[in-house]
Amino acid sequence: MAQRLLTIIISLLSIQALLLVDANPAWGAEDWLDERQQAWPHWQLPAPLPRPRQHQDLIYPEWLRGEWMVESTDLADQSRLEHPARFHALHPLIDGKADVVGDRRFNARAIGEALLGEQLLSVEQAPEQVNRQLAHLSDDRTLETTVIGRRQTSTDQRPFVSDELVLQILHGNGPPRISRIETLSRYSLCADDINLICAEQWQARYPGPGAQSSNQALNTSHYELRLTRQQDQPAGADPRVDPSNGTGIANGDDH
Repeated sequence: MAQRLLTIIISLLSIQALLLVDANPAWGAEDWLDERQQAWPHWQLPAPLPRPRQHQDLIYPEWLRGEWMVESTDLADQSRLEHPARFHALHPLIDGKADVVGDRRFNARAIGEALLGEQLLSVEQAPEQVNRQLAHLSDDRTLETTVIGRRQTSTDQRPFVSDELVLQILHGNGPPRISRIETLSRYSLCADDINLICAEQWQARYPGPGAQSSNQALNTSHYELRLTRQQDQPAGADPRVDPSNGTGIANGDDH
């Protein structure tokens, strides 16, 4: 999980080639994501995660729309983290359907406050670029993040699965600290209850581009999540859309 917040830098041009390794053309996203999850914790880069376009967000199923309280459990030590999360319709509903996206600024701030407390001062969403964020931290530090690779299953599929790779840069005293974080998430309704979602996340942290042995994961984590719909946000509620969110399904391309 954690605070993933940034901007594209010149070195992204060099790592783009690593991200564009083609998966088996006979496979769909479901096949590749299932294979990737089974390979955890022995993940390494490069991985065939296409780079999303500027306005290309991760699109979630309709049943994730609304406001939730998330309880995340680290299965290694049973430590827990609680924070709110918000998923909203990108456009006005048409025939009861709309693309559903995460409120990245709201969700990043909620997770950041749960993890860092008063160390997190603010979170900014890059204008017109849904995949970039900037967090301002105490002691004159800033944390930049951008999604540099993404793959997802169809929103009609259950469970819904996605995999995102982000580049994270921490600025402060001394040289910037650069790393990459991959998070594969699997969501499903708990016993078909639209007010309760069960999820798992598998995560790996890699060194920054160009670092020695940068293809190997430095450490891995496994989380169990439980999302409970907030009672003042009934199923079908449509929170205000953040205009900084863009459009487009989230399988990405190489542009």
